Amino acid sequence: MRASIPALALWLGLAGLLPFLASAAAAWLAPVAWQAVAVRAFLGYSAVILSFLGGVQWGVAMCRERPGEAPFRRRMLLAMVPSLVAWPALLLHPFTGAWVLAIGFVLVRLHELSREGGARLPDWYHSLRMPLTLVVLACHALLIWRLWGS
Repeated sequence: MRASIPALALWLGLAGLLPFLASAAAAWLAPVAWQAVAVRAFLGYSAVILSFLGGVQWGVAMCRERPGEAPFRRRMLLAMVPSLVAWPALLLHPFTGAWVLAIGFVLVRLHELSREGGARLPDWYHSLRMPLTLVVLACHALLIWRLWGS
């Protein structure tokens, strides 16, 4: 059974999709001079959100794991990986950076679905994150398609 998502978390999660949707659309539909700005905005926002997802794991480690024990150490270390992927992705060609960020979102979601990564996360979090991740990945696919060959 799916857990009920708290209304505030749902609304904030959906609101968090707006910059992805708007900048992906602008990369296709905006005047040419603004398309490059839209691509940079998309990639920057994507990197911020990917880093945020690592912060979720950091918060879980601080609040729900015992410091000094192996699960705490692993969760804290893995919480840093999204930021260490996201920032360098911004230094790459936009096409490559979009791929790196998309793969980062997939890897974070797979970690959240794993026994260890998903442990101690509330059930509603999984119900929220799956559709959000799918929309984020669809937006990345649109951007990658737009950048194909550039």
